[in-house]
Amino acid sequence: MSGTSKFVPHGSARAEARVLEGGRRPRRILRGTGLTLVFAVVLAAGAVTESWGDVTEGDAAPVSPRPAGAGVRESAPPHQDAVHDAEELVSRSGDRWAAAYTAREYAGLRQSLDGRYVGVGVSVRRTGADRVEIARVQPGSPAAKSGVRAGDRLVAVDGTGTEGRPVTDVVALLRGGAPGEGAPPGSRVVLGLARGSLQWEERLERARLSVETVTVTPLAAASPGAAGHSAAGVTRVRVDSFTRGTGEELRRAVEGLPPDGGILLDLRGNSGGLVAEAAEAASVFLDGGLVATYGDGDTERALYARPGGNTASPLVVLVDGGTMSAAELLAGALQDRGRAVVVGTRTFGKGSVQEPREQPDGSVAELTVGHYTTPGGRTFEEGGLLPDLEVRPGQDAQEEARTVLSGLATRS
Repeated sequence: MSGTSKFVPHGSARAEARVLEGGRRPRRILRGTGLTLVFAVVLAAGAVTESWGDVTEGDAAPVSPRPAGAGVRESAPPHQDAVHDAEELVSRSGDRWAAAYTAREYAGLRQSLDGRYVGVGVSVRRTGADRVEIARVQPGSPAAKSGVRAGDRLVAVDGTGTEGRPVTDVVALLRGGAPGEGAPPGSRVVLGLARGSLQWEERLERARLSVETVTVTPLAAASPGAAGHSAAGVTRVRVDSFTRGTGEELRRAVEGLPPDGGILLDLRGNSGGLVAEAAEAASVFLDGGLVATYGDGDTERALYARPGGNTASPLVVLVDGGTMSAAELLAGALQDRGRAVVVGTRTFGKGSVQEPREQPDGSVAELTVGHYTTPGGRTFEEGGLLPDLEVRPGQDAQEEARTVLSGLATRS
């Protein structure tokens, strides 16, 4: 996997070092307790609520966590080694972020991180009525071509009702196929849909699609702030995760914005991804320079931004407790370099990098090889990043961010 934080021989599993995404947790061996592990298990088990955002078919298929010591199946003959070597290695490691995959699961994860998936092109979310609705429809996808719209209720998938089901289960139904694998392109799926009083079935063929991780939303003028200036010309640029190509996608989005407008870079709920893409995203707003450093055994490595980024537009970064890993790295870099004001709540606190190691049976163990340090020398493992402006409960984080942008525009 190119564009990663490791420099090792091509084709090796070690060449695919990345920041493990908290919202896409693989089978893991649980060691110890704590809020962070509880959070990871909740996401892995599929108990996703709307507060964690929409879930798309492109997300890695959920895999249930296993307890410590589950590396050897009870049905295995006594003379055999562990059926899943990676689980045994992870179990022995004592690494709280370690994760184990079967060969099939890891292949699916690689595809997801490559920004590709097979599906019909919808993201889903659970509503307050415990129903599942279409949150977004990818342009040009089978769903879009058939007339499916955001806001339509997804009543059933291939005859299986969705009401009351975790959205990750619904995504698994949409993906089809074997667990961790998904159905092939051209396979058919029947969606039961409702729009108002209208109910119908849509028969679609799954297609190979690219994940869209960057969303651009122009915002209407805000109310005048304390200084009497409005936040007109503000654009929210949301980054959902860092898969392959996200940095370039963000660059194209920002280059298309008005040169004198403010930018809200929304990293809320962003669970991380490929660290090289986070560094590329930093390049969009920096004119070169240090993004982060991290230890790799006895070696200290540095990540640098490329020169020529947009350093003129007022920039505010929105974060919350779901901002993790590579997203924390990006926010910390922009904060320390004085390029952006960070607004929101304290981030999750996963400042470590994992490296995959392929095992003799084809399974893959991901083990921690280092921790990130921001340009200002801070680490965010455990404690997370503290925003420049912390939003209190009941406050609208986006409106607070727009007020800050208004002040930045006044000074520029």
